[in-house]
Amino acid sequence: MEYDVADLRLADKGRKRIEWAGRFMPVLAHIESRFSKERPLRGIRVSACLHVTTETANLLRALKAGGAQVALCASNPLSTQDDVAASLVKHLRVPVFARRGEDRRTYYKHIQSVLEIRPHITMDDGADTISVLHGERTDLLPGIIAGTEETTTGVVRLRRMEEKGVLRYPIIAVNDADTKHLFDNRYGTGQSTLDGLLRATNVLLAGRHVVVSGYGWCGRGVATRAQGMGSHVIVTEIDPVRALEAVMDGFRVMPMREAVRVGEVFITATGNTQVVRREHLQRMRDGAILCNAGHFNVEIDIKGLRSLAKKRRMVREHVEEFTLRNGRRLYLLAEGRLVNLAAAEGHPASVMDMSFANQALSVQYAVQHAQRLANRVYPVPKAVDAQVARLKLASMGVKVDSLTAEQQRYLRSWESGT
Repeated sequence: MEYDVADLRLADKGRKRIEWAGRFMPVLAHIESRFSKERPLRGIRVSACLHVTTETANLLRALKAGGAQVALCASNPLSTQDDVAASLVKHLRVPVFARRGEDRRTYYKHIQSVLEIRPHITMDDGADTISVLHGERTDLLPGIIAGTEETTTGVVRLRRMEEKGVLRYPIIAVNDADTKHLFDNRYGTGQSTLDGLLRATNVLLAGRHVVVSGYGWCGRGVATRAQGMGSHVIVTEIDPVRALEAVMDGFRVMPMREAVRVGEVFITATGNTQVVRREHLQRMRDGAILCNAGHFNVEIDIKGLRSLAKKRRMVREHVEEFTLRNGRRLYLLAEGRLVNLAAAEGHPASVMDMSFANQALSVQYAVQHAQRLANRVYPVPKAVDAQVARLKLASMGVKVDSLTAEQQRYLRSWESGT
C-alpha cells in the first residue's frame, strides 16, 4: 500500500483521538453498523479530498464497513492532523497522502495520488479533486459515477461549472442539507473559529470590537459566539437581506472601509476573494488581528499585506506580525488559511456527526441511483436529511410529535377555511 504521511509512529496516539471523536458521533456509528451488515458500497472505489481529522477518520471507517475501497488526501495544507493520518494508514489500512504544512506542489501531487485508484466516487471539501479531474485527468471521468461536496465554497464552484455546461458527472451538495449547514456551518464554525483564534492569540474577546465579514450561516455562527463572549460585533455584508438580518439580530452593520477604523479583530467568512484589501489594511489600527474562516486563503489580501510591511516575524505559533512603514503592527493568523483547522482541531465531533452521516448516505444514494443522475449539482434528498435528524434526536433522547390522521387529512385538503 502506498501512502505519504509525516510519521507512522504517531499512529497509536491518533487511534485514541479517533476513538474519542467516535464517542460523540452516534449517527455515523449507527450507519456504520448498518453498512457492515448490508455492504451497500461493495466494490466501490472512493477518492476523498477532505480535512484529515479524527471525524473524517470515523467517516472513512463507515465507508469501509460498507465495502468501499477508500484513498484520502488533505483538502487544505494546514488542516491535516498527522497522528490521524498515521493511524488511518496503520490501523485502518487506508492509503493516506497528507502532511501538515505541505506546499502547493505536494498538495496537488497528493490529489493525483488518490486518483490512482481510478475512483467511482469522489468526496470533496472545496472541489479541488473535481477541478483536477476536469483539467488534467479527464481520462478518469468515464469511470466516475458521482461525487459529493462538503462545503459552501466548493458548491459555489460546482454550480458555476453546471451553469457553464462543463460539469462532467453528478454532484450531491452535502453542504446544502439542512442537517449540515444549519448546524455544522453555524454552530461548528462559530465555536471552532473562536477556538482557533483563542489558541493562537490567547486574547480576551470581552470588550473587543470584532468585525465579521459575511453573514451567511458561518458568519452568523461566528458573530453569535463572539457576542456571547462579550465582544462588540460589527458585521460587513454585500447582501441587503443578510445585512438586515444582522441588524435585526442586534449587530452593527457597516462597510469594511468604516469597520477598519474601529475593529480590533477581523474574521472573514464569505467564500469570496479580496474581502480585506490593501486599502483596508492601510487604515487599520495598531495591533489589529486578522484571520479567515473561509475555505481558501484568498479572503485577506496577503500579498498586499506583505508589500505594506517593512518587517515580518513570527511572534507565536500561527501568529505572524507585520510591521508597517508607519510603525503600526498587524497580526495575521495561520497564513490566512482556515483558522479553525490550522490553529485548532476544527468542528466538534458531535456536529460533524450529522455532516458526515449526510456524506455516507449521499454516497450510498449516488451508487443506488447512478443511472438516473444527470451531470448536475443535486441537493441531498429530503428523506436522507430527515433520517439524519431523526437519528440525531434519538441519540439525544429527544422525542417529537407526529401528525394525527385528522391533521394529515386537513393538510391534504383545501376546502376548510375560516
